[in-house]
Amino acid sequence: MPLSINPATNETIASYEEYTPERIRSILDSADAAFLSWRKTSFLERSEKMFKAAQVLRNRKFEFAHLMTTEMGKPITQAEAEVEKCAWLCEYYAENAERFLADETIMTDASRSFVTLQPLGVVLGVMPWNFPFWQVFRFATPALMAGNTCILKHASNVTGCAFAIESVFREAGFPIEVFRTIITPGSQVADLIKLPIIKGVSLTGSTPAGISIASAAGSVLKKSVLELGGSDPYIVLKDADLKASAEACVTARLINGGQSCIAAKRFIIEQPVYRDFVTLFLEIMRSKIMGDPLDRETDLGPQARMDLREELHLQVEKSIEQGASSIMGCVIPEMPGAWYPPSVLINVEPGMVAFDEEMFGPVAAIISAKDENDAMMLANLSDFGLGAALFTADIEKGEYLAKHSLQAGSCFINSFVKSDPRLPFGGIKQSGYGRELSHYGIKEFTNIKTVYCK
Repeated sequence: MPLSINPATNETIASYEEYTPERIRSILDSADAAFLSWRKTSFLERSEKMFKAAQVLRNRKFEFAHLMTTEMGKPITQAEAEVEKCAWLCEYYAENAERFLADETIMTDASRSFVTLQPLGVVLGVMPWNFPFWQVFRFATPALMAGNTCILKHASNVTGCAFAIESVFREAGFPIEVFRTIITPGSQVADLIKLPIIKGVSLTGSTPAGISIASAAGSVLKKSVLELGGSDPYIVLKDADLKASAEACVTARLINGGQSCIAAKRFIIEQPVYRDFVTLFLEIMRSKIMGDPLDRETDLGPQARMDLREELHLQVEKSIEQGASSIMGCVIPEMPGAWYPPSVLINVEPGMVAFDEEMFGPVAAIISAKDENDAMMLANLSDFGLGAALFTADIEKGEYLAKHSLQAGSCFINSFVKSDPRLPFGGIKQSGYGRELSHYGIKEFTNIKTVYCK
C-alpha cells in the first residue's frame, strides 16, 4: 500500500490502494479511445485548454506548494517556484506547439513533398518524487499539445501530487481520459510498456531504472526518452569571480535538498584558487538554514525519505573510508525525520564513491585540479553526462570549452545548471537519451512522416 509520509516529521499523511490490473486496463483502454478524438482537435482548442491549465496552477499555487512540501520536504518557497515554472511551461507550449509541429515542405522531384509530425497515441510517463509537479508537466505538456494522451505512473510517496496534477487538467477542461494517473508498483512498469496500447514511455529517474525501462521498451520496439542520474561537475578556473562562483555552487548543491539530477555534485577547482574557494564555500554553506520546510526562511528541508537519507550517509561514510575528509556536516542529526545537514568533503579523488557515484543530497565533493586541462579531464571522468557548469572571467574561452571539451547535455557558463522550457534538456552516457523541452521535446513522441506527391 503506497504511503505519503511527511519526511520532516516521519508522520503518515495518507495511504492509497494500488489499482487492480483490471482497473488499469480499463484506464488504458479509455485513454486509447480518447486519443482517436483528441488527435483531431485543433491546436487552438488544445492551446486554450493549456492556457487554462496555467491559470489553474497559479490560482491553486499555495495549495499545490504545501502538498509538495509535506509529501517530499521541498522548502515552501521552492515549491511555489516549481508551480510557477509549470504554469510557464504550459503557456510556452500553448503559444508555440503549432509552430513547432508545422508541416515542412521539402523540394524534391515530386510535385509536392513534405514532412508532417503526427502523434503516436498513449504515452506512459514514469516520474520521480524530487520535482513532483515539474517532471510530470515537462513530459505531459508537450505530449498533450502534440495530440497524444498520457498515463502517469508517479513515485508512490507523492501520490497526492499525482492526483492534484490530474485535477489541474480536468479543471482546465481537458477530456477526462486524456490524462490519467494509475497507482501501481514499479515492478509492473515493464509489463505495462509491453502492452500494445502504450506507444511510448518517458522516464525521469535513476540510471538502473532507465536501463530497466529501456530494456522493456526495446524488447517491443517502442520509443523511450530517458532523463537519468547525473554527477554534474562545476569547474572553477583561476580567473573566475570566486565569491560569485561559490554562491552559485552552494545554491546548486543545496537546491531541492540536493535532490536533483542536475544539482552540482563535484566541484573541481584550479589549484591556485582552491583554498580561497573552499573558505568562501564553507562560509556560505554555514549561513544556510536547515529547518521546517514550511518556514519561508528555510534553505534546506529534510531528505524525501528515510531510506534515501540512509543511502546518502552510507555513501559519505564509504568516501571517508576511501580517503576523503569531512570538513562540515556528514553526521546524521538526532531528530525525527529524514534530515541531513549541509556537508562538505575534500580530498576527493577518482575511484571514491563521492567522485564516481551520484550523491543525491546536500553533500559537496570538492576536488583540486592542477590546471585547466586537468580540470576538463576530471570533469569528463564520469559515467554521467547530464549537466556541467564552468566559471571563468574569459567568456570566449568558456564557450569554447563548453562546446568542445565538456561532455554533457547542458553546459552553463558562470551560472548553475537549470532547465528552461525554451532550451532542450537531457543527457548523454549514463544520464540517458532523448530530449525534453523546446521544439526538440515536443517532437519526441511524434511520427516524423514523409508525404511524397507525384
